[in-house]
Amino acid sequence: MKSHRLLALLSVLLLSTLACSIFVGGPDYPQERIPISAEAVTDLKAQFEQAFLAGAQSGTVTLEMTEEQLTSILALETVSQKDPFFTDPQVYLREGQMRIYGRAYRGYFNANVLIVLNVSVDEGGKPSIEIASADFGPFPAPEGLKQSLTALLTEAYTGSLGPVATGFRLESIAIADGVMTLTGRIK
Repeated sequence: MKSHRLLALLSVLLLSTLACSIFVGGPDYPQERIPISAEAVTDLKAQFEQAFLAGAQSGTVTLEMTEEQLTSILALETVSQKDPFFTDPQVYLREGQMRIYGRAYRGYFNANVLIVLNVSVDEGGKPSIEIASADFGPFPAPEGLKQSLTALLTEAYTGSLGPVATGFRLESIAIADGVMTLTGRIK
C-alpha cells in the first residue's frame, strides 16, 4: 500500500515538473526593469517625424531613442515572431553599448540571456551591429544569432523610421545614460 502511494506521489511530482519549465540560470536581470508600452513606440515614431521635419531646414537630423522605446519595439517584435531566440527583452543603453537581457526556452528548460552589442555606422550610412558577447546561460548560443539579431534590430530601426527616412544618411551613433543618439544628414 505504501509503495503505491509513493509511486503515485512520484508520478504526480514528475508530471507537475514536466508541466512547468525549469529555470536553469544565466545572467541576472538588472534590478531596474524597463517598462514596455505601445505608447513608447508611437512616441518614437512621432519623434522621428518631428526630427526629420526639423532636419529638412538644417539638413542635419538628430534622433534620440530611450531604453523604454527600444525595449518596447523589441518586445513587440519578438511577440510577432513564431519562434524567437528569447522573450521578455530588456534593453539597457549604457557605457557605449546596448545590453539586451531576455529569457531563452529550450524544451522544458529556460534561462536568462544577455547579449551585449556594439552599434556603429557602416560605410553606407546604416547601423552596423556587432555582438561583443552573448551569454545564454547553460545553453549554447543559437546558430545564426548574429544574422537573426541584426535582422531583428534593423527591422526595428527601419520600421520605426519608415518613410521619413528616405534620403537619410546616418553619420554617428552614441550610447550613454539610457539614450542612443543617432545623427545624420538628409541627402
